[in-house]
Amino acid sequence: MMILATNWGNASLMALVSIMLVFVVLVLLICVLKLFGVIFHEKAKAVPEAVGASDGITDEEVAAIAVAVNLFFNRHDEESDVLTFRQNHDVSAWQVRNISKPL
Repeated sequence: MMILATNWGNASLMALVSIMLVFVVLVLLICVLKLFGVIFHEKAKAVPEAVGASDGITDEEVAAIAVAVNLFFNRHDEESDVLTFRQNHDVSAWQVRNISKPL
């Protein structure tokens, strides 16, 4: 009996209005995002010249800097076969109880 008591005209109007509201909000959101893109658009920067062209840095200095940077960032490439485990000294009472249990 509930189906017969429903006013389908009002229900369909409410569904149509809600769907249209969603699409209008989506269109407004697209417009706002495009406006942000126009406002915050950065101009392309000029490409910097080569490193050694005007700075007075020789090729040997550039090579030394490259080797130093490579050694600094890749200093852990050769690892030993020893595994290191950090011990946690902040052991709670629950962990002590479980550790001291006999098997």
